[in-house]
Amino acid sequence: MRTDRPDNIIVNLTFDFSLGIIEYYENLLSINRFKLADQIFRSGTSIGANVREAQNAETPADFIHKMKIAAKESDETEYWLELCDRSGVYPKTTELKKDLKSITRVLDKIISSSKKNHTFRSSSNRQIIKSSNQIT
Repeated sequence: MRTDRPDNIIVNLTFDFSLGIIEYYENLLSINRFKLADQIFRSGTSIGANVREAQNAETPADFIHKMKIAAKESDETEYWLELCDRSGVYPKTTELKKDLKSITRVLDKIISSSKKNHTFRSSSNRQIIKSSNQIT
């Protein structure tokens, strides 16, 4: 399952996004916005950590599960960034939200295609097992 080659787009996107989150986090700390900074830091960097963990998944179902966790963290991060933007007292997150939208699209595509491939393989394996049981 390991796909952490240099051209793995989701690994690269989420790593770069985490760097942007760290920068935004440090900015929030400098203006004494500690509580929200911590929330954004945890959910924003968790996306890449879960994507990275998925690269070592033991099964296709494990891979899908870890990518779904990354998608949930992406959704949570979007919430916190939106709060910052709408509050009017936090620095704008326009670029981070743009990057997050790209990550979300890629994650959705990976999850969707992985589910299709896993379902196809699972049903094909059941057919092979059924067929081999009928031979005896």
